[in-house]
Amino acid sequence: MLFTLALRNVLRQKLRTSMTLTAIAFGVAGLILSGGFIKDIFIQLGEAIIHSQTGHIQVFKKDFLDKGSRKPEKYLIPDSAAVAGRLETIDSVDSVSERLNFSGLLNNGRRDLAIIGEGIEAEKEAQLGTYLTITDGRQLTDSDRFGLLAGQGVAHALGIKPGDHVTLVLNTADGALNSIEFEVVGIFQSFSKDFDARAIRIPLAAARELLLTDGANLMVLTLHDTGATDSAYAQVMQQIANGPLDARHWRQLSDFYDKTIQLYDRQFGVLEWIIMFMVLLSVINSINMSTFERQSELGTLRALGNRPKDVFRLLMAEGLVLGITGASIGVLLGIAVALLASAIGIPMPPPPNANVGYTAFIRIVPEIVIKAWLIGLAATVLAATLPARRTVRTPIVDALRQGV
Repeated sequence: MLFTLALRNVLRQKLRTSMTLTAIAFGVAGLILSGGFIKDIFIQLGEAIIHSQTGHIQVFKKDFLDKGSRKPEKYLIPDSAAVAGRLETIDSVDSVSERLNFSGLLNNGRRDLAIIGEGIEAEKEAQLGTYLTITDGRQLTDSDRFGLLAGQGVAHALGIKPGDHVTLVLNTADGALNSIEFEVVGIFQSFSKDFDARAIRIPLAAARELLLTDGANLMVLTLHDTGATDSAYAQVMQQIANGPLDARHWRQLSDFYDKTIQLYDRQFGVLEWIIMFMVLLSVINSINMSTFERQSELGTLRALGNRPKDVFRLLMAEGLVLGITGASIGVLLGIAVALLASAIGIPMPPPPNANVGYTAFIRIVPEIVIKAWLIGLAATVLAATLPARRTVRTPIVDALRQGV
């Protein structure tokens, strides 16, 4: 009976109820849309980092991350093929590719450019690097013994294009100079502008020939599903425990990703409070006006013997009906707009430190939808509390006088 009466009272004030429901619905829909948009940014940024640079998990010799950039030849994984074979036995692992890092000079016959390079297993890296775009030429293949992929920045600095020949000069693991001539087969563009400005890729066999070694610096693991990263990482750490190797997953390897998540989490938290505050103000204003206009009616209820807490419960039931209805409408509205926007796509400019734009979507995340619904409901009930408390504290005589 309480909620039936509350529903009748809510429906009686059609205009004011519509305004209140609109405020609640737009607030809830805003939370769903902004939360789904930010979630898509997290997912796409993570996949871009994984599939253009890091892979899901990297295994390397201890201290390689701290000291290996200057002398990668001192941090070679012993018997890398056997290590790769063991890692491939992990259930969620799709493939394991070896990388050999080096630094040196790239010469086009007119000038030199200091570069960082990777010797890679070409076809495995092509499957991993789905976010690495070939802007000119073609992808490196296993049959390209002396083929070379150059970053867009490297190609621009040296003025090279597919079909040109360049000479790569570097120090071997023993400290001697070695050089090989390569043919540029393609120009690539990755997620990171800084990486493209200095990076080249050559076949792993050619890198080993240049460095006079048969090892590798990195084992790059690609998983079937990014969601399995934590469990796969735990299994990898079990396999390499008490040995000379160490491992990191992609979030640990990308400081930029963690900082971006922290930034957006803080922004979304502030947005939640702003929307909750706006809903509070709108609902408080609406319920204040409604209870003021009904003072004589509520005074009559108390004069007929209803206790103050009965009137308070009635007003709170009305707020609860408004909150449930408005939040539910907001959920339906938010999901509908999210589906429409995702069907069309949202063109986005390149993120900071990147040179590749992307198409964003608004993801429907159950946790965000439930949280938005609860925020809409909580804000409405909280907003109804203050006017309800003030109303039941008004003396009966003063309340009845409002109708005269």
